[in-house]
Amino acid sequence: MEPAQPPRDPAAAPLCAGCATRLASDQRYCVRCGERRGPLPTSAATLLGLTSPATAEPETAPEGTGSWLGGLAMPDPRAAAVAVMAILAFGVIVGSVVSPVAQSEPAPVLVAVSPPRAAPVAPVSDNAPAPAAAPAVAPVAAPVQQTITQTIPAPAPSPTPVPMTAPATPQLPPVRHVFMIVLSDHGYDAAFGPGSQAPYLAATLTKQGELLPNYYAVTEGALANEIALISGQGPNPDTTADCPTYSDVTPGTADQDPQQTGQIVGTGCVFPREAVTLPDELQANGSTWKSYVEDMGKAPAGQPATCRHPAAGAADGDRVPRPGDASVTWRDPFVYFHSIIDGPACATSAVDLSQLATDLTSATTTPSLTYIVPNRCHDGAEDPCAAGQPAGLAAADEFLKTVVPQIMASPAYKADGLIAITFDEAPQTGPNADSSACCTEPAYPNLPAGTPPTPTPSTADASSSPADPASTTSTTPADPASTTPGDPAASPTSTTPAAATAPLPPGADSATGGGGRVGLLLLSKFVKPGSVNSVSTYNHFSLLRSIEDLFALQPTGYAGYPGLLPFDSVIYNASAKNTP
Repeated sequence: MEPAQPPRDPAAAPLCAGCATRLASDQRYCVRCGERRGPLPTSAATLLGLTSPATAEPETAPEGTGSWLGGLAMPDPRAAAVAVMAILAFGVIVGSVVSPVAQSEPAPVLVAVSPPRAAPVAPVSDNAPAPAAAPAVAPVAAPVQQTITQTIPAPAPSPTPVPMTAPATPQLPPVRHVFMIVLSDHGYDAAFGPGSQAPYLAATLTKQGELLPNYYAVTEGALANEIALISGQGPNPDTTADCPTYSDVTPGTADQDPQQTGQIVGTGCVFPREAVTLPDELQANGSTWKSYVEDMGKAPAGQPATCRHPAAGAADGDRVPRPGDASVTWRDPFVYFHSIIDGPACATSAVDLSQLATDLTSATTTPSLTYIVPNRCHDGAEDPCAAGQPAGLAAADEFLKTVVPQIMASPAYKADGLIAITFDEAPQTGPNADSSACCTEPAYPNLPAGTPPTPTPSTADASSSPADPASTTSTTPADPASTTPGDPAASPTSTTPAAATAPLPPGADSATGGGGRVGLLLLSKFVKPGSVNSVSTYNHFSLLRSIEDLFALQPTGYAGYPGLLPFDSVIYNASAKNTP
């Protein structure tokens, strides 16, 4: 314990120049206001740049003087604290701008705590005893700010959401005009093989396009296959017999098919409005269509020159060619749907082939879908359409030599066209009969289970008296062109297709029940010239589905059957920029 200091005379204590508080004799700063007693030492003033050594005042001053540096007073402690905090805040702002905080490190939190206020010093009265001498206090230039550093863990970054992407869809070329040419009654080997009687088709055109050898008809009967091509509807006994009577499909109700293929149940020929067709879809989509039927405009007196078909429920009088008119109703599938024949579009869309040249003059007048139907003299049928007229593949080849170059020269084809040439079915009787199928065809609800369709009756020679159409039924077993007296083919028991026992061609997965392998040739700048795709198998439903895909339409009928293979980049194997 320190010894008590002797009492001092209060009147002898010096006064602070700033606040008149009495100071101890050795006190350099006023505790109350912070005023310095006497000037700064010369060395300190010079270091701070407040004076120069030549002009500095002496380091000591007479006691009782409270000014320094020419009368400048020390700042108030609270003002000094605010100034220091402002300087620190400015430094924090500058640091955050120059160097962003790393997201991977926890950010320290700075908490500024103001220093405690100094206790006020009571004034000393003249009669009060002198206070004990205060211990020497080191000079304090400014209050010190206390910083507390607290580490707060940075929040865990939220996982980046993975965008939901739609399943990848095949990239299709921008085809906007499709031209379909459907010939009749020839299989792939006869039409495209080395011994073909159609060299323009089998050699010239195949060098310019892409050939699909494993392409199949879907049933027996020319009309049944043509209907499948534009609607996806399966066959029934009347359509496989090419509809000798122009009657409605009865009962014509929708099949309760779990696959939702929209099949119409019943027998008959003209499908109800509920049967959706490719033309219906195109019209709804703002696109156009036309069927160009050779000789349609040569109708007998009293019959329309467009949208030509028999009266409802009547026998079809146009089943066989007539002199000067080789058009037959069952080669034009569009007139077998009420959704087409009951509307005004049929009269302007099912027209004579002679209108094709006019429509091809510009892309705007060319329909989105062009379906070309040659007459019975030019569709490849082996039966002559009239005495002395051409027949077979040679006649079809001459037809193609005229029509195909006409299409290929059109602005629509050059811009974005696709030509598809195929046959409605392969022969179903005779030595070249083929009823093979592909693509896991469905069990058609309108055909008796386990019973193949009845072979299509052939066309009678126009030079002889045609049989009564009303008496013609679907039970005619043999092809007259291949039947001679004593020929086993003349017997109904000899109509078993040869393909049922012969080795199946590549891609076939069913020996019977189909329409045979017919092949398909595609011509377009979107396919490589001279290419052949013999890996995959396709059929008429595949072609329908592929056309619907090109126009962004929903698949109709069996075009939507599960597992059916449509055309994709494997078929469209050339880009437009690389193809002349």
